Amino acid sequence: MSSILIIDDNEEILLALRMFLQDHFDKIDTDPSPERIPTLMDRNTYDVIVLDMNFRAGINSGNEGMYWLQRILERDPQAVVVFITAYGDVQLAVNAIQNGAADFIEKPWDEDRLLATLLKAKAARQSKLEIGKLKKKQKHLKEQLEINHQLVYGKSQAMGKVWETVRKVAPTDANILILGENGTGKEVVAHEIHRLSKRSREIFVGVDMGALAPTLFESELFGHRKGAFTGAMDDRSGRFEVASGGTVFLDEIGNLNLEQQAKLLAVLQNREVVPVGASQPVDIDIRLVSATNSAIYERVKEGSFREDLLYRLNTIRIDLPPLRERKEDIAVLVQFFLSKFAVKYQKNEIRLGAGVLSRLKKYEWPGNVRELQNAVEKAVILSDGITIQQDDFQLGNPMSISNSKVEGTLNLEENEKVLIQKAIDKTGGNYSQAVKELGITRKTLYNKIKKYDL
Repeated sequence: MSSILIIDDNEEILLALRMFLQDHFDKIDTDPSPERIPTLMDRNTYDVIVLDMNFRAGINSGNEGMYWLQRILERDPQAVVVFITAYGDVQLAVNAIQNGAADFIEKPWDEDRLLATLLKAKAARQSKLEIGKLKKKQKHLKEQLEINHQLVYGKSQAMGKVWETVRKVAPTDANILILGENGTGKEVVAHEIHRLSKRSREIFVGVDMGALAPTLFESELFGHRKGAFTGAMDDRSGRFEVASGGTVFLDEIGNLNLEQQAKLLAVLQNREVVPVGASQPVDIDIRLVSATNSAIYERVKEGSFREDLLYRLNTIRIDLPPLRERKEDIAVLVQFFLSKFAVKYQKNEIRLGAGVLSRLKKYEWPGNVRELQNAVEKAVILSDGITIQQDDFQLGNPMSISNSKVEGTLNLEENEKVLIQKAIDKTGGNYSQAVKELGITRKTLYNKIKKYDL
């Protein structure tokens, strides 16, 4: 339902506009007095407000219109106001637009121009509302993302040094390389760096380089133009262009081959990307955070990773210690995950039983924090009462788990399901490692997880 409010002290103009616009707006309100604007706006929401610039006889300064424009925008910052004036004063119109008006029309008006102006103003209002909705959704998604990657500082000296470094480097634009085993929280640290940076209001774009097919490397990161290759039906912006102004997180950076490394280095040096099929570069403004669990310095010595690229990536280097080297943090982490999953599974009264924490501290946690999180989630799900017992935690070497579920059967799907679950458990939920264990593609793994509801 489109609506328009017209305020003009000339009753004939109000009647003429009402008749002319009745086929283009569902609701048309008119009033000769601007004093009625607050009341009308309290009762209705308008797509367009047409406002006379002068109401008192003999005065053509436009000050009255400017006054009511400000009152309208105070009430509704997204209001779209079109001024109407009998005086062809260009400066008045410029001042009006500078103060927040969308456009202006002159008396007497040209009907085609009048209609085009008001329809354009209506479309502008809809765009403002859509942008407002998108911003609210973006804020909500950002808040949810921050909750999902909420940082648990812990009490260990090792992690204290990590957070001190994060606090110092986050406000800068320095490129950061995060090193650590699978499951140590490299992505969580990357999100925290972005959250504390000057780019925190902009987008954070993460890319798992281990899951990116070599043939899609350039298209995904740098974008492509329509017709650049088979299947390129439209122009598409790459991750770097989308993230311009914000932060790009390249996980598993050690998986890049030498050709991909050269292309990434060129982008970092020139601060621009050339989409596949394009001839002109696109400027980008990003802050780069990278991570890897591989022995990246050893790869440089072997010649499989470019030294000049490594220098570009690690202006600042952050080493994340494995959980087995900071067991004093386990109690804090367990309590955090317990609270999180208690809410998720509606078991708000749940707590740890006697001896559970002591047992968890004795375990080596090869999958690190990710494995601990998965273990707590499973324990919350499996617990029968409000107290989690030691038996609710499934610890130990995942690959030594009995095959009793499929013992005596040659059913392919049952055996496949068990093997996939073992690989996921062994790698602490790291799908990049799991696909290597299983010898399948990441896409196949996702399909199997969905199929078996793992």
